[in-house]
Amino acid sequence: MTKGPLVREIVFEALTEILEENRHCHVILAKALDKYQYLEKPDRSLIKRMVHGTVEYRLTIDHILNLYSKVKTEKMKPAIRTILRMSAYQILYLDRVPDFAVCNEAVKLAGRRGFRGLSGFVNGVLRAVSRDKEKLSFEEPCYKYSMPAWIFAMWEEELGGCEAVRLCESFLEGRPLMVRCNRSRASAQAVLTSLAGQGVTARDMGAGVFSLSGVDYPEALEAFQKGWIQIQDLSSALAGEAAGFKEGDTVLDVCGAPGGKSVCAADHLKGSGLVVCRDLTEGKVSLIEDTIRRSGFANIQAGEWDALCFDPEWEGRADVVLADLPCSGLGIIGRKPDIKYHASPERIRELAALQREILDVAWRYVKPGGTLVYSTCTISRRENQENRSWFLENHPFEPADIRERLGEDFTQESLREGYVQLLPGTHPCDGFFIAVMRRRAALAV
Repeated sequence: MTKGPLVREIVFEALTEILEENRHCHVILAKALDKYQYLEKPDRSLIKRMVHGTVEYRLTIDHILNLYSKVKTEKMKPAIRTILRMSAYQILYLDRVPDFAVCNEAVKLAGRRGFRGLSGFVNGVLRAVSRDKEKLSFEEPCYKYSMPAWIFAMWEEELGGCEAVRLCESFLEGRPLMVRCNRSRASAQAVLTSLAGQGVTARDMGAGVFSLSGVDYPEALEAFQKGWIQIQDLSSALAGEAAGFKEGDTVLDVCGAPGGKSVCAADHLKGSGLVVCRDLTEGKVSLIEDTIRRSGFANIQAGEWDALCFDPEWEGRADVVLADLPCSGLGIIGRKPDIKYHASPERIRELAALQREILDVAWRYVKPGGTLVYSTCTISRRENQENRSWFLENHPFEPADIRERLGEDFTQESLREGYVQLLPGTHPCDGFFIAVMRRRAALAV
């Protein structure tokens, strides 16, 4: 099989798992790219773009297909639905392959999958899409931005219409790969020199974070293999900056897999103190251990623990507790587009309640005068601002002024009250919420 058909077969298989079997897009795509490392960089890039893009624009694509097909997408055979979706994405959003060639390859793929009798249907629908694609225009946010209507409505109510539009537009733009330098392991100049030697361009984002371009396989970077850098978005790194770590601190990360924030803490401590990174399952702890081994830091320990269960051995012991809790993930839709199809208002309510349950346990680990950092990678008042307000009203904590911790690019008034909501399109990073709260000192008896 030549590389052209092979690329389409790879895309077809990946999309079938993601869209028909509800597998996670980033997991399936990473597995495919790892398996086909031998393909040339342009082919691997096309695979990534077609898989990610088809998932990202699924709502819009299905709407368009339904305009030209008597059989609606939800009634189609899964294989035909996948072929039409991936091919329509190519026609509508890519220009590497001429439309007629996309149609022809779709017909061939349908034949190879045992649907030769439907080749006329596939060809007719795709050629109709190609013929009219310049005329297609949508005002509804659901189709204009391929965003579920309820999510847009929530953001419009909580943030305003302009911010909701800016968010949706930003999520449809390419998200750069970002890495955070472990500054106590290697200097920024050493990292930059190593990256440049492998043809990678780096742009300084602040907080020790670089945005990279020209990377095909991050795990092959020398700086990654040596533990000089870790894959981490600026938003996540800022949570570490906001924590205000001091050398010698004892840090507990209660939901830490795969360990990025714990490594960030160990780096700030310059190898001193102790960082304990926990998560719920053996598999997640294994991910943490892999991160620790690669980072080279000796002051981190991994452990399996349910964050909902109180550990009396840690009561009042931690200078800093990191609580980056399970959330709806709406802030990272640009990286994981399938998130928007699995989220729901009911799920957000469930997650917000779970977050409160964990916080009700985690605060007891903070020593008087110590710090709790509550963070999520979502954009939802129920999970973020409302949970922060609830926590401060019901626990012996007060906001920590973090205006001097995040740098001059972040000057929101909310920093005085110890929190920030980062928004793609407004900030150069993923959507993220950070709240820093200090435990009040115990009263003298």
